[in-house]
Amino acid sequence: MDKEENQLIAQRKQKLKNILDQGINPYPNKYKKTHSTLEILTENKKLKQGEKSKKKVSIAGRIMTQRIMGKASFAHIQDESGKIQIFATQDDLKNYKLFKKLDIGDIIGCQGIIFKTKKGEISVWLKSFTLLTKSLRPLPEKWHGLKDSETKYRQRYLDLISNPEVRELFKKRTQFMNCFREYLDKNNFLEVETNTLKFKTGGAEAKPFKTHHNSLDIDAYLRISLELPLKRLMVGGYENIYEMAKVFRNEGMSTEHLQEFTMLEFYWAWHDYEDLMKFVEKMYKEAIKKTFKTLKIKYQNITLDFAKKWPKHDYVEIVKKKTGIDLLKENTKEKLIDAIKKKKLTKDVDLNGGLGRVTDQLYKRYVRPTLIQPCFLINHPVSISPLSKRMEKNPFLTERFQILAAGSEVGNGFSELNDPIDQKERLLEQQKMRDSGDDEAQMMDKDFIIALEHGMPPTAGYGVGIDRLFMILSNSESIRDVVFFPLMRPE
Repeated sequence: MDKEENQLIAQRKQKLKNILDQGINPYPNKYKKTHSTLEILTENKKLKQGEKSKKKVSIAGRIMTQRIMGKASFAHIQDESGKIQIFATQDDLKNYKLFKKLDIGDIIGCQGIIFKTKKGEISVWLKSFTLLTKSLRPLPEKWHGLKDSETKYRQRYLDLISNPEVRELFKKRTQFMNCFREYLDKNNFLEVETNTLKFKTGGAEAKPFKTHHNSLDIDAYLRISLELPLKRLMVGGYENIYEMAKVFRNEGMSTEHLQEFTMLEFYWAWHDYEDLMKFVEKMYKEAIKKTFKTLKIKYQNITLDFAKKWPKHDYVEIVKKKTGIDLLKENTKEKLIDAIKKKKLTKDVDLNGGLGRVTDQLYKRYVRPTLIQPCFLINHPVSISPLSKRMEKNPFLTERFQILAAGSEVGNGFSELNDPIDQKERLLEQQKMRDSGDDEAQMMDKDFIIALEHGMPPTAGYGVGIDRLFMILSNSESIRDVVFFPLMRPE
């Protein structure tokens, strides 16, 4: 905090003391508001310049600009819906002296009549006003908008005050999430809630956050996905369920990754991944259209066309096309590493993991960035799909798909593995990888296997990280721009 800001805060605190000394409560408990600023601006468009409306209104908001003069003053106040001009005179306001001493950032309630100025601006002519909240700190950068990304993430409330378009962005995010909910609800899915704390993590390959349960005196983890509890509910007899909730992955930070993010997962009995692709494509298109009013989305320097029928790219075929490596032939870790070295494709490819980890790194480095327009990537190898059902025609592959757009994964679905013997073997292999030092490999979850042994119906399952998808759709520079309070290193 600089010297100038300290002086401004001291001045405001002195004003607060003066207000209290006059017996005025600068923080009253409530205020009766009759209109939003948007309602006033919308309902009074037909007023003529210089014309007054007979209608009395009561509005409230934060002072954003001021023009304090002798016997008459102007200001703009801002509420959630927008900004409107107010006009105050010494003749109309008994407490005009107090009005002149208000600061930008103060929150006030205003009662008056609507009129349109000679310049054509709809305004409220004050007959009385009430101080609702005395602001003790000045708004950033002389209230012309918050630009510094570090500050806007740490103090999102300042970003929201200064930039109305940011408030609209987060409203749109909520609308987008509700579109997914509405789509699933109308298709007879039941929204459920499952536990955040786990004693075993699974459902994704990610390093978990670790904590400790004091009462049980045992270590616990924050969930990395929603998958395994939801599948238990499918065993329990539900047929169409979904959950939208926070998950936590203790991994690297980037413009596309957060350690805490919102995941939507749903499970659909009696269906497979072919049914699921049709269902999800329709869901995305409906939600995008309702939220953004178009299916052609500008992101960075490209236009993503979600309107077209999304093409399907076979995983093995496209890896072979982009790298020259045939995963069906190079089907062991040793063979694959030799092929990668011969092709000189070792850049940014981690060769120290198991077959699945090496395969995934190869794909992420040389294939995924090339998939720009919305598409399906289908039929992934078993080695990178420990929870997916095998393809009957080729047990090396699975009935799985990902949705890709702008070179990023924005959805993942598959025919769920419900064979408890096969699932146990795959989780044991994951546990071996974990024991050998791969802290992103999944844990062996015996209770989950026991649940599957009771029988889970044929099921299609799907998951998508809401934050990354919305980041792309809203043309935001970073995933942190679409999350209210992204975690930051302490100052």
